[in-house]
Amino acid sequence: MKHRIAAAVALAAFTAVAVPAHAGLFDDDEARRAILELRKQLDQSNEQARARQSEQMQQMSVQLDQLKRSLLDLNGQIEGQRADNARLRGQIEELARTVAEVQRKQSDLQQGVDERIRKVEPQKVSVDEKEFTVDPEEKRIYDDALASFRKGDFDRSSSNFAGLIKRFPGTGYRESALFWLGNAQYGRRDYKEAIASFRSLVAAAPESARAPEALLAIANCQAELKDVKAARKTIDELVKAYPRSEAAQAGKERLASLR
Repeated sequence: MKHRIAAAVALAAFTAVAVPAHAGLFDDDEARRAILELRKQLDQSNEQARARQSEQMQQMSVQLDQLKRSLLDLNGQIEGQRADNARLRGQIEELARTVAEVQRKQSDLQQGVDERIRKVEPQKVSVDEKEFTVDPEEKRIYDDALASFRKGDFDRSSSNFAGLIKRFPGTGYRESALFWLGNAQYGRRDYKEAIASFRSLVAAAPESARAPEALLAIANCQAELKDVKAARKTIDELVKAYPRSEAAQAGKERLASLR
């Protein structure tokens, strides 16, 4: 449009120069009409420019609104994602606590099962150079009876050893239980009962490492009962049956004191 206006202006100027004034081809009215036409064209051009600019501004405004809405939507999505992440972290933490609690309960349950198994499962023990398998209850009674003897509670000890032998007549503890039963009875001054327990041991297991000690203990019980003759006889039996034992040597020394 600017090029067209410039061309019209140039044409008007050329005509004014090239055509003599006396020609009278363009008068003042025509010049005014040409100027008005040019102004009209300029106004139209400006109006079109403003219209295009307004349209562009509207388009930009629409695009800006769309961008704002997109940003708002994006912010909403981000906040929603943050909320979801927070809920997920809470669920994970709760799940971790639940798993830890389940593991603790499982551990407690396993310990309880192991404890119950230990209470019923046979156990291997070694007593007086002998290895054998016993019921957990056998071991409990034997250990309690022996602990009571070591504390000097001869009543409880003798009761437990006698109960063990009665309840478990075939127990692997039998020889040891008879020996300690006799000693507990000796501690109670039940010498006759002690002699019976020691004799049961020697009769049932003459090869036992406790047999020589049992014979010596019998002799001591007989001496306490003032039965010197029986005591000397028992020591003779001890020396003949187990000549190399420490009990036999102690019996010889004891024999010298018997009168």
